[in-house]
Amino acid sequence: MTGIDALMRLSPVIPVLIIEDPARAQPLARALVARGYPVLEVTLRTPAALEVIAEMAKVEGAIVGAGTVLNARDLDASLSVGARFIVSPGLAQPLAEAALARSVPFLPGVATASDIMRGLDLGLDRFKFFPAVAAGGIPALKALAAPFAQCRFCPTGGITETTAPDWLALEAVLCVGGSWVAAGL
Repeated sequence: MTGIDALMRLSPVIPVLIIEDPARAQPLARALVARGYPVLEVTLRTPAALEVIAEMAKVEGAIVGAGTVLNARDLDASLSVGARFIVSPGLAQPLAEAALARSVPFLPGVATASDIMRGLDLGLDRFKFFPAVAAGGIPALKALAAPFAQCRFCPTGGITETTAPDWLALEAVLCVGGSWVAAGL
């Protein structure tokens, strides 16, 4: 399985998808892959999310992961339907240990230096900066990245098509997450 660093480098933008209808899953995944977005994060925010992951995972070229993973139950359910990576809004030790034990690429959310230090203690150095804009935006991420030069980030939460280039210009940023990518598809 590909590591999280490699996945973060595949595309500068990871679409963050909240999908209610599994019938939309494959057509949307095909359209996003065709537009150069192979890494797709399906949030576990709808009752259909696991079915959506299973459907999208059938699309050639799509690397589908589960977002809003909160615990080991969510992790296992996501992996059982074909998720190839896991994204969490925070960094909880039990979830991190479960992801590491299962050797699944894992992108935990961080918003503070303490979060990053806890991740480093677990052997992690790739993080989702969340909620990016509400947590202080670019100035906050620059300040956090300075003492943690070994870390790289995927800011998510409030990133737009207009602001994404500003985030991507930061050395510590490998990609951004955004829901705007799927608008209108």
